[in-house]
Amino acid sequence: MLIARINMILDTMTKKEQKATEAEEAKQNIEDVSFDDAAPEKKEEASKSKKKRTKKSKKSAADEKIEALELKYAETNDKYLRLYSEFDNYRKRTLKEKLELTKTASEDIIVDLLPILDDFDRALQAMAEAKANDEAIKGTELIYNKLFKILEQRGLEPMNSMEKEFDTDYHEAITNIKAPKKNLVGKVVDVIQRGYLLHGKIIRFAKVVVGN
Repeated sequence: MLIARINMILDTMTKKEQKATEAEEAKQNIEDVSFDDAAPEKKEEASKSKKKRTKKSKKSAADEKIEALELKYAETNDKYLRLYSEFDNYRKRTLKEKLELTKTASEDIIVDLLPILDDFDRALQAMAEAKANDEAIKGTELIYNKLFKILEQRGLEPMNSMEKEFDTDYHEAITNIKAPKKNLVGKVVDVIQRGYLLHGKIIRFAKVVVGN
């Protein structure tokens, strides 16, 4: 009897252990099924996350490329503006030099002809003082006026220095004399040699007598 009871107890324990094992296996199977069902969702989330990182990486690379292109454009544009500015300055400077050269190209010849104008002035003055023939005076004046007109068209301009304030920028004082009038003190009272300008540039100072 005792042995039969012990065997019964052992059978009962064995059955309980088997049931526990089966329950554990069933639980494990349920967890495995749940994990397998959830796996696609996790995979999808992981895929989306990866795509976002890839997209962000591509966007960052595109932004860097745009910034590099913008920088290159700014540098190229700056170089172009500098080059254009330098060329424009060169063009203006060259044009100005050509204009100045054109204006003063005949300066040497005109300066050489100034003594001839002086001779005409003295000749006309002498003829007037000697009461020469009117026809001779008119003929001389005609030649003088033609010559002066040609030079005037080239930019020659005589200085009007008589009774003007003495100015070292235009006048060269030969001597000083007592001023015939009080209002002529410090002014030109006589012109020994007329001064001339060419396009506003002094090519010969006037030699004058100053009153004091």
